Amino acid sequence: MARKTTAFVCQECGAAHPKWAGRCDACGGWNCLVEEQAPESAPKGLGAKKGRKIDFVGLKGNEKQAPRRQSGIAEFDRVIGGGLVPGSATLVGGDPGIGKSTVLMQVTAALSGGLRCAYISGEEAIDQLRLRAQRLGLADAPVALASATSVRDIVATIDDGDGPDVVVIDSIQCMYVDTLDSAPGTVAQVRTSAQELIRVAKRRGMALILVGHVTKEGMIAGPRVLEHMVDTVLYFEGDQSHQFRILRAVKNRFGPAAEIGVFEMTEAGLQEVANPSALFLADHHGEVSGASVFAGIEGSRPVLVEIQSLIAPSALATPRRAVVGWDSGRLAMLMAVLETRCGLALGNSEVYLNVAGGLKIAEPAADLAVAAALVSSVKGVPVPAETVVFGEVGLSGEVRAVSQIEARLKEAEKLGFTRAIVPKATTKKGGSRPSFGAKMNVTEIDHLDGLLALFSGGDASPAQAEWKRHG
Repeated sequence: MARKTTAFVCQECGAAHPKWAGRCDACGGWNCLVEEQAPESAPKGLGAKKGRKIDFVGLKGNEKQAPRRQSGIAEFDRVIGGGLVPGSATLVGGDPGIGKSTVLMQVTAALSGGLRCAYISGEEAIDQLRLRAQRLGLADAPVALASATSVRDIVATIDDGDGPDVVVIDSIQCMYVDTLDSAPGTVAQVRTSAQELIRVAKRRGMALILVGHVTKEGMIAGPRVLEHMVDTVLYFEGDQSHQFRILRAVKNRFGPAAEIGVFEMTEAGLQEVANPSALFLADHHGEVSGASVFAGIEGSRPVLVEIQSLIAPSALATPRRAVVGWDSGRLAMLMAVLETRCGLALGNSEVYLNVAGGLKIAEPAADLAVAAALVSSVKGVPVPAETVVFGEVGLSGEVRAVSQIEARLKEAEKLGFTRAIVPKATTKKGGSRPSFGAKMNVTEIDHLDGLLALFSGGDASPAQAEWKRHG
């Protein structure tokens, strides 16, 4: 057996260093090197022992595909791609107290009606799990509970002919493999524990769900390879001051990525929200300057959300810029375009931008809605009620087309919106324009100057006259 030696392993990227340093040379992280045991020399080459041949098969097999295991919780099944796939591994991450254990307890309880489900916790005792089940009204669900942290014991338990069909491990950072000398939560322990659990899950055809802690930057703690090992990565997002929770898929081998599910935190647990647009716009007031409604796409679902802005004079040499729910770098770019290409003075003012409801938007199509909110705040002219805005803005001030225009407008029309400010429509291959809906009054613009003309006085353009008639 090779002798053991000491190595210092980065807990963020997994890079090994011969001695301790304050900064990792690979990823640039600070104070992330932890001492671990590693073999002194590399293992011998593969030529010493001959391997067996593997069998190749065709793309089309004779085996019937196993049906997905649906929980009945529509928002969870939507994000996961229609239900859990047998033999799959899912990683769920999120901030402490956001509701990861709550939603997984509800999912396992819903699945336990027709499947054997096991919930294994390394952080809570059995009595604590039972208290949560009682609070959620799930005490009678036939879910097998266990409190364990040894991967060897867990594998010996679930690797059985009568083993569970669905297994939840809460959390992977608490698990340890006794063949490693490092502490639980280190890179080596997290990687090896996940590898052993995923191996037995794929061999037995069980659906494995791993709960992962997150770092202060919001990323799942542990090596990045952990996200590559699993089939699906879900992030549970939301501000604890809001009752809304967003379950977002960032990786999914069995369904669309970037899909979201919306939940509402109540005393009885997390309740699914069938129409999130109506919930996000519940407190929207159309006759307020500095606010606009953005029609976005989250995965395959159109979502309407209110964007609020406030422009205030500043006596500071460097005015403050505060952004909640959007990219601050994109806001700076959009402000530079408005000032340089359109002559809108924003450099000496404090700018505050907020996406109402706690939703985080990363879609470039929100550029035009943010610009409308900024211009409305500067001019003091509210965006007309029942108006949605979307479009991408380029550095020269042009408004670029976005995808799924019809889906966005249909969602807005369903919620009672009658006007829309959109990019100038591009014709399809057959020469026909996209259909906007019979009841939707659409204003198309191709440059930010057209947006400013809607807020300026007088009838500077036909769009302005139409705006005044419907405003």
